[in-house]
Amino acid sequence: MSATADHAEERTNPAARLGFQPGQVVQEIGYDDDVDQELREAIEENTGQDLVDEDYDDVADAVVLWFRDEDGDLTDALVDAIGMLEDGGDIWLMTPKTGRDGYIEPSDINEASQTAGLSQTKSISVAKDWTGTRMVAPKR
Repeated sequence: MSATADHAEERTNPAARLGFQPGQVVQEIGYDDDVDQELREAIEENTGQDLVDEDYDDVADAVVLWFRDEDGDLTDALVDAIGMLEDGGDIWLMTPKTGRDGYIEPSDINEASQTAGLSQTKSISVAKDWTGTRMVAPKR
């Protein structure tokens, strides 16, 4: 594939924009009826594997954490997600966009990520109702 085609795919394929690669094990936490099914399917297509759920008992290359304001303590959820990650893995925190039920203020996300020891690297619109915030776990 050419560099131009790669860039075109990144614009149209949300999983490619998030950096998911073939062969990666991606653990999904916080699944509910409101998650974006298209994004989930795109991640599975990019990785070539089904998403693994919260009961997965090995480390994952990345974690997709769907989180809404009413889901409890975000810091605790992020700390739990770190424990699931392979060294150097990413956490993609998916939160409802402004004006949607369950919206979380960016300042609250920033505070929770810092408290959990994570570094935020970028936030992007990943679906009609969801924003994705990439977080990197500290090296162990």
